[in-house]
This record gives sequence, C-alpha cells and structure tokens, in this order.
Amino acid sequence: MQVKRKPSRMFSQRSIHGRIAHEIGQQILRGDLQPGQILPSEIDLGEGFGVSRTVLREAIKVLAAKGLVESRTKIGTRVKPRDQWNMLDPDVLSWSLVSNEAEDYALAVSEMRRVLEPAGAALAAQRATPAQVTRIRAAFEAMEAAGRNTEESVYHDLRFHLAILEATGNPFLVSMGHVIESAIAFNIKLSVEFPALRIQSLPLHRIVLERIEKGDPRGAQAAMVKLLQEAQMDIERILAGPRKRATRAASTRRLRKVQE
Repeated sequence: MQVKRKPSRMFSQRSIHGRIAHEIGQQILRGDLQPGQILPSEIDLGEGFGVSRTVLREAIKVLAAKGLVESRTKIGTRVKPRDQWNMLDPDVLSWSLVSNEAEDYALAVSEMRRVLEPAGAALAAQRATPAQVTRIRAAFEAMEAAGRNTEESVYHDLRFHLAILEATGNPFLVSMGHVIESAIAFNIKLSVEFPALRIQSLPLHRIVLERIEKGDPRGAQAAMVKLLQEAQMDIERILAGPRKRATRAASTRRLRKVQE
C-alpha cells in the first residue's frame, strides 16, 4: 500500500528567490560564509546567480526572517552571529544537518528531543482521545510491518512521534514536530546501512504505546526517555566509526611526515 506523505514544511525552492535563499543558507550553515562576514554586493551576487537585484533582495528577505543575515545601508548584508540563527526553523534545521557540523547538530537535536518528547508522552497518556491513540498504534504497526525497509520504517517512526505530540493537545508542542522530522530525516542517512537497529527499537516503541494506551503518564514518560536514550546511543555508535577512521588517517599522515 502506498502511504501518503505529508507536505514539507520548508520554504519552497520552486521560485527563483527560494532556490537562491536555499543556496546561500547552505553556505552559511556549512561555514563557507562565517558570522560577521559581509556578503558580496547585490551586483556581484546577482551576476553570480544570473538574477535581477529584485529577485536577490527577496532571497535575502527570506534569510533575514530566519535570523541568518541582516542588511544595513552603506554596510551591506552581513551574516548574523550564530546565537541569533533560528535553529528551529525547518529550513535552517535542514541546512544544518547537511553541513560540515552535521554530526554535532544531530546530537544537539537528539538532546533536545530527550527534553521535549518524554513530557509530551506523559501528556499524551493523560489527554489522548481514542482516535489519537488509534493513530499512534497505526503508526507503530506500520513501522513494525516495514521490517528492514528503512525508508518505510523511518517514515512511520516519524508518524508515531508526531502523533504523540498531537495527542498532547498543546499547539506549541505540536508545532515542534518539524524538529523531530528533521532529526529523523538525518537518521535515515545514518541508519540505511544498519536496518537491524530500527528493528531492535520496536520493543521500546511498543512500551511507549502501551503506557499511553493505559493512561499511565509516568510510565509513558519513562518509556520515552529509554527509547530516546537508546536512539542517541545508536547515533553515537554509528558516528564513532567515521570519527575513528578520520583520527587514524590523521595519525597516519602525521607519522608519514615525521618519517619523511
């Protein structure tokens, strides 16, 4: 059965200025453009992208709204300090998770989930309607049925967590769903070669579901804490491989230089 995907919450790249905002935003999150750095002039940027100054200004407005840049008369457009970036913006999150610091951002988002979602699970156990509980269970069962199909499993995993936030009845928690969406999307890249990890997480998801179904706030909260702790440990184990290889490669290069 073909599942219906939810539309993206990110800014549309279909427009010309949307594509330019996307490109410049990625450059900022990658570190190609550093905080405090002034962007090239409108004329230079326009020529580089092959667009008019009007289109370019629309792209800059998009980036300014996300807290990435600010424009001042006689100075130009400057990249704002990192602590002023709107990291909860769906686009900024997406750009951060394909940046050179993606691993650090992924772990930071994982930490945020461990603050947010256990409380959400507790509220869901208290407030979920029968229809909402049904949606949570349906997402779990679809994830279970997906088995080693990583793409399907990840999609239904996202549905599971978003359904729990929706069951809190708190509009602010519901709106935080894009944080989870970006984090799980990043996990796709990490877990493609490790489908067994997704299967191993199913019993933990089941416990969260059962605690919510039984109206057990403390149990649901504890189960979600356990689930997210294990998820973060999986991420750290997966990332440890590339980091160790990079460290060994750097050590080998230093040794060769000494020998030369």
